[in-house]
Amino acid sequence: MSTTRRVLLLSGSLRAGSSNEAVLRTAAALASEGVTATRYEGLAALPHFNPDHDTDPLPAPVAELRAAIDRADALLICTPEYAGTLPGSFKNLLDWTVGGTETTGKPTAWITAAAPGRGTGAAATLATVLGYTGATVVEAACRAVPVPPDAIGPDGLITDQSVRAAIASALEALLSTR
Repeated sequence: MSTTRRVLLLSGSLRAGSSNEAVLRTAAALASEGVTATRYEGLAALPHFNPDHDTDPLPAPVAELRAAIDRADALLICTPEYAGTLPGSFKNLLDWTVGGTETTGKPTAWITAAAPGRGTGAAATLATVLGYTGATVVEAACRAVPVPPDAIGPDGLITDQSVRAAIASALEALLSTR
């Protein structure tokens, strides 16, 4: 009897052609047999976080987000840095997870696709916020994997073999925790 591992891929970018999206599309394509990697695509639909609305019934997009996190065995995040921290839209997504228990104990990692020397503010903020949500950060799976623009093919997947190998390695490290 085989057990499928489910990884939810969370992008902090709203740009369809972003390097963060390319990292996650590539992660999904590289997922090994027995692993289902699903990209969460509801970031733009989430309402602004309001604690008054963090009650049952939750707004539909929030309920869908929390259900997707709950179904996942692990979370892999790729987010850009904006003004030295997380983009507001992605911080909003994370704010909606604080009041739930879906991330508690959930193995979680991130890949930073920024150029060398950049992205550290977003990673630091991400580590702090994930601590509040109760996620289990898998440090061995957190990677800085710079993605040059010419490494993304017309299909939106990363073509550079060393970048692909780094993404596959991060995914493997994330899934080896349970």
